[in-house]
Amino acid sequence: MTKQAKSTERPVRVGLISLGCAKNLVDAEIMLGSLMQGGVEITNDAAAADVVIVNTCSFIDSAQEESVDTILQSGELREARNRGQGLIVSGCLPQRFRDELPKLLPEVDAFMGIDQVAQVTAIVHQAMAHRKQRLAALPAAARKGKSAIVDRFAELDRTRDLTEHEAEENLRATKKFGQTRTVVTPAPAAPAPTPAPADSPLTNVTERPVYIPDFATPRFRLTPKHFAYVKIAEGCNHPCSFCIIPRMRGTHRSRVQSDIVREARQLLADGVRELNLISQDSTYYGLDLRPAASRNIASPEKFSAAAKALPADATTLSTLLRELNNLPGDFWIRLLYTHPAHWTDELITTIAECPKVARYIDIPLQHIHENMLERMRRETSQQYIVDLIARIRAGIPGIALRTTFIVGFPGETERYFKTLLEFIRETRFERLGIFTYSQEDGTRAGRMEGQLSDKVKQHRRDLAMAEQLLVARSVSESFVGKEIKVLVEGEASAKELRKANISSWEHGLIREADQGTRQLKGRYLIARGEADAPDIDGRVYVRGQIPIGTFAKVKVVGHTDYDLIAEAK
Repeated sequence: MTKQAKSTERPVRVGLISLGCAKNLVDAEIMLGSLMQGGVEITNDAAAADVVIVNTCSFIDSAQEESVDTILQSGELREARNRGQGLIVSGCLPQRFRDELPKLLPEVDAFMGIDQVAQVTAIVHQAMAHRKQRLAALPAAARKGKSAIVDRFAELDRTRDLTEHEAEENLRATKKFGQTRTVVTPAPAAPAPTPAPADSPLTNVTERPVYIPDFATPRFRLTPKHFAYVKIAEGCNHPCSFCIIPRMRGTHRSRVQSDIVREARQLLADGVRELNLISQDSTYYGLDLRPAASRNIASPEKFSAAAKALPADATTLSTLLRELNNLPGDFWIRLLYTHPAHWTDELITTIAECPKVARYIDIPLQHIHENMLERMRRETSQQYIVDLIARIRAGIPGIALRTTFIVGFPGETERYFKTLLEFIRETRFERLGIFTYSQEDGTRAGRMEGQLSDKVKQHRRDLAMAEQLLVARSVSESFVGKEIKVLVEGEASAKELRKANISSWEHGLIREADQGTRQLKGRYLIARGEADAPDIDGRVYVRGQIPIGTFAKVKVVGHTDYDLIAEAK
């Protein structure tokens, strides 16, 4: 090879678009880390990339449509500006529709699943070769419209046979209640064979994922320097009738505690000041690691009994929090995605005794009326939830509770909905989001009778958010005059000051136009308090000079509907 040829060589360039939740974001970070370790160059210019990866979400219809839109747009950009570019689709969409996607999206060169995120470099090279072969052998792939693709997804789910578990009306009072491993997530199948024909995309998707990252897994963080997401487990065992996640993400599987702590040490050494612990069900962490864990348990009664029967040295969420809390440095540990069925007195005591654990609990309840909890298969009763909230608030002074509710679920009567409104009014959650029910055809709820119209669902959401707005204003007002600790995120732009709104498909839209933000004029820093998780909760707008990415004490001098206004001390 001549010197001139060597000088013109460049690494493979890959662009990545990641959609969906923080758990999906960690998968994207692992893919980027693996690619960089493999000598691949990462680019933000999609047109200049040799391969574009779209990391998809398939949780609800709107997220699924966003994923399809992004894939089609990426294909159109490729046709217009770089026909030799490979296109890879990863994440939850291939997990949900792995057999049908190659037919629906023939312009894609490769599909990869959750188990394959660390193998992405090899898949990138396969996609490039596949694209080159396709261009040489075939005309441009026939393109389907988004509506045709989305309609086909719905048809596939509608015609899928329900499992015995999904077909049953109720699990309560049956031997399967609280034992969901065998009825929710069957054993993983072998990876799908990779098709050879040039007109068929490559498929690398395990039917039931088993992968969980560890400290040795390469990772390139996409979050700001001062906070990170730490995935402590993957998968879910719960039988919720509205949720598709167990089918896509597989059975719950916990990381080894020492491995998580090792990652936390490295993140703190790199300047991270907030560790956000994430999984599908963080409160189940460690229970699958117990000796002879042949059964998975979901109900509060069985979970509590199993937790009490653990040996003294067993791994649990409490042992993890205590070890993280003992690490040196000034930082927050934020606990996200807890399930109400899996709270214990030990966990409440642990949080109260660990000052570095933020006084913030993310605990999606979904509804409060007994009949709706039954239909949703939440495995908790109304009285249990009321008692649990009382225990948490009594045991952890100053705790901020965040929850989400689903309105318009099949069979939700006006009376059931009013019970929810009363609960919101009386419980006074510090943070709350509302979903309108999304009819997912691959779920038990998607086939239930009593589906409500979009108009009714939206009206109920508006009423619930109006109720919470009164609570939120009161909560914000209670902070005025107090000093609080905040983590400074950056400087607020004029656009952010005008809008000051946050929305998240994962936690429900939590605000509309906030009229109180009109008072925000001039230079402000954006910060978050202990009661504010990244991207989904409120903000603290601070006047003053504070370094970005550091903690500071500020005095609250005002508030908007959902945010606080403060001055640096």
